[in-house]
Amino acid sequence: MASFAVKGLDHVVLTCRHIPKTIDFYTTRLGMKHEKFGHAGEQRHALTFGSQKINLHQSGAEFEPKAQNVQPGSGDLCFITEHPIERVLTTWQAAGVEVRKKYPHVHVPYLSHGIP
Repeated sequence: MASFAVKGLDHVVLTCRHIPKTIDFYTTRLGMKHEKFGHAGEQRHALTFGSQKINLHQSGAEFEPKAQNVQPGSGDLCFITEHPIERVLTTWQAAGVEVRKKYPHVHVPYLSHGIP
């Protein structure tokens, strides 16, 4: 049994061949909203619906953090827990789960490949 639980889904990342075409499809066919965000020199795009968000990454020019084997159509998930990321990492490392990268500025551990 886990010593912590996932509280919710923060966002999904979708890697795209062509962001403008992806935005067009999801907004005109599925009624999602397009949102721009980011800071100076780094414009990002997301699709929102209800309280959910899909961040879009351009294939070949992905933002960090990103999945290990990125390709168009691939994605990754960002979960929210009620516990500090350090507790999650300590629990996983004690169980032998290899953490590939840690991004403390966004509080996201990336697992090594092969983890379901």
